Amino acid sequence: MIGYVCKYTPVEVFEAMGVEIRRIQPEVTNFNQADTLMHPNICSFTKSVLEDVLAGDYEGVVLTTCCDSIRRLYDVLKQQCPDKFLYLLDVPRKVNDFSTEMYRKNILDMVHAYEAFSGKTFDESVLKQLLKRREAGQNLRTAPKNKASVHIGLMGARCSKGIIDLLENRGVDILFDMTCTGLKREFHVEPDNLLQAYAWQLLNQVPCLRMVKAVNRENYMEGFKDRLDGILYHTVQFCDNYAYEYTNLKQRLDIPLLMVETDATKQCEGQIRTRVEAFIESLKIAKGASIGKKSLKKAEDGKMYVLGIDSGSTSTNAVILNENKEIVAFDVVRTGAKSGESAERILAEILERAGLKREDISLIVSTGYGRVSIPFADENVTEISCHGRGAHYFNPDVRTILDIGGQDSKAIRLNENGEVVDFVMNDKCAAGTGRFLEMMARTLEMDISEMGPESLKWKEDIDISSMCSVFAESEVISLIALNKEKADIAHGLHKAIANKSYSLLKRVGLNETFMMTGGVAKNPGVVKAVEEKLGSKLFICKEPEIVGALGAALFGLDK
Repeated sequence: MIGYVCKYTPVEVFEAMGVEIRRIQPEVTNFNQADTLMHPNICSFTKSVLEDVLAGDYEGVVLTTCCDSIRRLYDVLKQQCPDKFLYLLDVPRKVNDFSTEMYRKNILDMVHAYEAFSGKTFDESVLKQLLKRREAGQNLRTAPKNKASVHIGLMGARCSKGIIDLLENRGVDILFDMTCTGLKREFHVEPDNLLQAYAWQLLNQVPCLRMVKAVNRENYMEGFKDRLDGILYHTVQFCDNYAYEYTNLKQRLDIPLLMVETDATKQCEGQIRTRVEAFIESLKIAKGASIGKKSLKKAEDGKMYVLGIDSGSTSTNAVILNENKEIVAFDVVRTGAKSGESAERILAEILERAGLKREDISLIVSTGYGRVSIPFADENVTEISCHGRGAHYFNPDVRTILDIGGQDSKAIRLNENGEVVDFVMNDKCAAGTGRFLEMMARTLEMDISEMGPESLKWKEDIDISSMCSVFAESEVISLIALNKEKADIAHGLHKAIANKSYSLLKRVGLNETFMMTGGVAKNPGVVKAVEEKLGSKLFICKEPEIVGALGAALFGLDK
C-alpha cells in the first residue's frame, strides 16, 4: 500500500498499475517519535503523518513539495525507512502550458522510479479506461440528504474524520469542503495526449494556498451564498498559511466564521467540541430553527419544572425553573473526580431544597464540560449558548460576557435578544482561571476566599510577567523571597488576569453592558482589576456560578 497526503498526487496513475493507494489520515495520540526526529515547531499534521507511517504497514509514501514541513518529513522518512518507496513529487505553483508539461514529466519520472522499485509497469491505456469509469460515475446523482436546519462550508487545512462526524452527527449539511483534500477529484478524459490533459486537470483543482491562483478561492463560494449559514475554518498548529486566509475572510465576508485549531491528535477533537457545537447552536438560533420540541408532563401540583445542570471542572451547579421562568431552587457543589457522581449528588440536594421528587421534573438539560457524562440528562446544550441565555435573564442590557471558570475563560457577545453573536475561548491553558488562582493562593499560603479582599489592601504596584501557572508560581516564590507583601502580590496576579481577560474581550468587541460570570466573579480583587482595565462597571448577579445552569433550564422551557 502506498500512502499520500496531497490532493495534487496522481493517485489514478498508481491505481492503473494495480497498486492500493490511500490518503493518510492519521489518528495518533502522541508525537513520541516525531518530537525526537523533527523540530518541535514543525507542523503538527506533518508529525502525525510521521507517527502514522512509522507505525503503519506502508510499501511507500508519495509526498509533494507543498510546504517546507513536508520536505522535512521526506528527509526524515528517507533516513528512517530506507527500504520503502519514498518520493517527493515537485508540483508547480502556476497553471499554464509550461507548468503542465513540466508536471507531466515529473509524473512520468515518478512512474519510472516506482517501476524500478516494484517491477510493475505503467500502461497509459489502463489509466484511460480507469478515468473513463470515474467520469461516468461523476454523472450519477446521489439521493438528496434529509433536510438540515444548518448549512455550513469547511475551509482551511484538512479536517480529521472526527470533526466531519461531529458536524454530521449534529445534523449539519456540509455544503462544500474546501480544505486541503476535501473536494472530490473530477476528470474529463482527453483521448489525445492523455497524460498532458490529466496533469492539467490535477493542477486545475480548486487551489490550495500554495498555488498562485489561491487568491480566487473564495469565488468558489458564490454559488452557495444563498444557502450558506456559516463557515468552519480549520487550521493545524504551526501551519501559518491558513491563519492568514482566515484573517482575510473574516474582514471581507459578512457571514459567521469559526476558526478552530487542532494539533492533529485524536484528543483535540474533544477539546474543540464545545466551540463547534456552540457555533452550530448559534447558527440555528439565528435562523429561528428550533432545538427541538417535546410534549412534557407536569408535576402533581399541575406545574411544570425544568432542571438545568452545569457540570464544570470545579463546581457543579443546578437551577430549577417553573413554567413561569421563576427560580424555584438553585445549588452549587464541588465537582469531584467523576462528573456523573457530582451530578447525582446535586440532583438529590436541589430536589430536597425545592421540595420536589424526581418524577416532578419534566425535563433535565445539562451543560458544561461534563454535560455528556450525565446519564439522566434528557438534552445537552453548550455552556456558550447557556451563558448567553442566563445572562439575558438576569440583565437584558448585557451585550458582552466574561466567563472565568475553573479551567477556561470565555468572552461572549450577545445581541438584544440574548442570542450569541460571537465568542472566543481560552481552553488550551488554565492561565488566569480558577485553577490558576487556587494554585497561587496555595503558594501565598492563604485561602482562595481571602485572596480577593486581601488584594484590595495593596500598596506597591507589582507586575506579574507570566500567566503560565508554573512560571507564575516561580515568580511569586521569588517575590515572597524578596519579602513583598501578600496583598501586593495578589493584586499583581489579579492585574495579570485582567490584562488577559481584556485581550479576550477585545476579540469579540467591547460592547457595553459587561457582565462577569463564573466562580472567579466572586473575587472582588479580580472584578475591580477588570473594571479598571475596561473603564466600565461589570454587572454581576447574586450567584454568578449558576448563570450557565439557569440558561440550560431556560432552553429546557423552550421545549
